[in-house]
Amino acid sequence: MKKTIALITAMLFARLYSAQAQNVRFPFEGTIEFEKTVNVHGLIKKSLENSQNGFMREIYEAQKKNSPQFKVLNSTLTFTKDKTLFTPVAQPESRGFNDDPIIQQNSIIQTDLSAGTSIAQKKVFEETFLVKDSVRKINWKLTSEVRTIAGYECRRANAIVLDSIYVVAFYTDKIPVSGGPESFAGLPGMILGVALPHENITWFAKTITDKSILSTAITPPTKGKATTNKGLRNIINGALKDWGTYGKTALKAFML
Repeated sequence: MKKTIALITAMLFARLYSAQAQNVRFPFEGTIEFEKTVNVHGLIKKSLENSQNGFMREIYEAQKKNSPQFKVLNSTLTFTKDKTLFTPVAQPESRGFNDDPIIQQNSIIQTDLSAGTSIAQKKVFEETFLVKDSVRKINWKLTSEVRTIAGYECRRANAIVLDSIYVVAFYTDKIPVSGGPESFAGLPGMILGVALPHENITWFAKTITDKSILSTAITPPTKGKATTNKGLRNIINGALKDWGTYGKTALKAFML
């Protein structure tokens, strides 16, 4: 009798596992809704620490009192097995500290993962640039830490980008596409979460929709003055060379 019960139990578990396995999907196409969250008070605190100007410190203190601590912006990542298109959702115009470039979403980015190229339409203050270049190579270091994002188990990876920005990313191999929000890519699965701890910014997936995507949905942006990442960096550096800490922060924002 005990052997019979054990056999039946094993068969039930086998059927349950089989049913669950059949329901596991590995989408190669779909859309991901991301939220970018900026700790505005954290950024203002940095500005206060870096400012020696009494008048500017008064302005920053007033901004902190009159601004919500967090600003949330939305974006969509449309993907196929070899291409992604990151598109910010339009937001009302901001004023004061909230119009700082690091708080905005300035780029529409199409990434061709198979070709290793990207085309980004970037709004830099009053100008628009069309940046065509290779996909950023990121030296990711995988860790054993895991967390669940939007229903997917994700593994953590760390890296440094733009020479000094520490990045924490979480990716899932259940979406076998090596993409992610903004210009973050290069992991063995879709990046569903990114944190820049020292910059007070995160991107996290909120909803993931598995659906067929038409090729016309991932067409590259076309507007702007043509340049490369190096060319854009030189242009921004030249324009903001006398802007001190603000200029360095703005450069990071536009190059992310």
